[in-house]
Amino acid sequence: MRRLIFYTTEGCHLCEAGAALLRSMPELSRTPVVEVDVAASEDLVRRYGARIPVIACGSRELAWPFNADDVLALLAT
Repeated sequence: MRRLIFYTTEGCHLCEAGAALLRSMPELSRTPVVEVDVAASEDLVRRYGARIPVIACGSRELAWPFNADDVLALLAT
């Protein structure tokens, strides 16, 4: 089963918008979405800090801005 990793952090308005989009997608009801706070690791801050929110599925990543179609295309690959 595929899962999405949602790189985010507290107080990020773009991250809140991304999270709201993911929650609004009934297509993801059976897809685990794991939230990872980039502030928990210096490496994650270096990798994602300037690009969050970022969604990863396997080795593919999708940085903001993204929409529902983009998320579904990421899952389909």
